[in-house]
Amino acid sequence: MTDSNETTSSSRRQVLKIGATAIAVGSLSAMAIGGNAAHAATAASPEKGQDGMTSFTTADSTEIFYKDWGTGKPIVFHHGWPLSADDWDAQMLFFVSKGYRVIAHDRRGHGRSTQTSTGNDMDTYAADVAALVAHLDLKGAVHIGHSTGGGEVARYVAQHGAGRVSKAVLIGAVPPIMVKSATNPGGLSIEVFDGFRSALAANRAQFYKEVPIPFYGYNREGAKVSEGVKENWWRQGMMGGAKAHYDCIKAFSETDFTQDLQKITVPVLVLHGDDDQIVPFADSAMLSINLLKHGTLKVYKGYPHGMCTTHPEIINEDLLAFIKL
Repeated sequence: MTDSNETTSSSRRQVLKIGATAIAVGSLSAMAIGGNAAHAATAASPEKGQDGMTSFTTADSTEIFYKDWGTGKPIVFHHGWPLSADDWDAQMLFFVSKGYRVIAHDRRGHGRSTQTSTGNDMDTYAADVAALVAHLDLKGAVHIGHSTGGGEVARYVAQHGAGRVSKAVLIGAVPPIMVKSATNPGGLSIEVFDGFRSALAANRAQFYKEVPIPFYGYNREGAKVSEGVKENWWRQGMMGGAKAHYDCIKAFSETDFTQDLQKITVPVLVLHGDDDQIVPFADSAMLSINLLKHGTLKVYKGYPHGMCTTHPEIINEDLLAFIKL
């Protein structure tokens, strides 16, 4: 575990740099920031396919794609922005081989789910998860969320998870809140997220070529760069909808999860790299742990935001140890 002020400052400077560069890419397009109230799911959906991949349709006609592999205790994975369930390949393969049932969905507007123009907000994301859980009738599940998915987990567990969740894990997660304000002075300036929106609107394809570099710490000296990982990040991002991704920036940066964290009663494991250049750990994990009733914090020295991909052999074993407790 580490609490290096120097590393934290470096990470925050990198995020600010990304935002500043993004602003320079082009002008902010005239896209409305919006979101609808949460929607419940309908029961009209196909049975689980032979390949363990299928979908169900929510009450607002949004099709949510998900993977469902194996049997045993269920583990539900929640991906980050702007990715998909595919970002959990290393974890799903590991845990299904250990005898667990593993489930991962593409958030609305992401991956193979409907490219929604509305409902791209945390309340709706959490309601979609509740609908998926009800559709699969999951009980005693462990919910694991990375980055934006960590916010989704916090909101779902706090508002919908009673009686269905046994444990939760937040990895490089956005709670309590990312944007800087009078009550969150250590947060990131709104201009950073305006920069993300500007770059996405001007040239999403190019922007998604650039983000994986700090995401995986590939800009650090001595980093072992994987072109496949970079291209896979771009592939996942470009599968989703531009409007949904644009709106999701507001959802992950401006949603306040403070009350959600305080409400959670199940054990929560908080994992974060101290060289996270996307979600600086000093204003996320270090604050979240003080809001949780039953939280355990582990900080990884030198690990990047995408550490589930860069260091799966470490992260997977730590997740397994927590789940087996």
